[in-house]
Amino acid sequence: MPTIAIFFGLTVQMYWRDHPPPHIHVFYGGAEALIAIETGEVIGGHLPPAALRLVRDWVQNRRADLLENWERARRREPLEQVPGADTDD
Repeated sequence: MPTIAIFFGLTVQMYWRDHPPPHIHVFYGGAEALIAIETGEVIGGHLPPAALRLVRDWVQNRRADLLENWERARRREPLEQVPGADTDD
């Protein structure tokens, strides 16, 4: 599963040709959550509240990049790195 972003101790990954809805897998410490790209909602697992707030804000700001990667993954194309919430761009 390719890692597409790492920031503030969070690792964000996306599976090739994963099941709908479009989502990311986020790992933080021993926790893992599946986060819907369209809504930022947890669709599986859990994250600590502060980590979840960071991820939701990041997903909102990077939604277009994440959805582009989702389509690449569905086609089994290489995924792009997505700037983390700790970058200034």
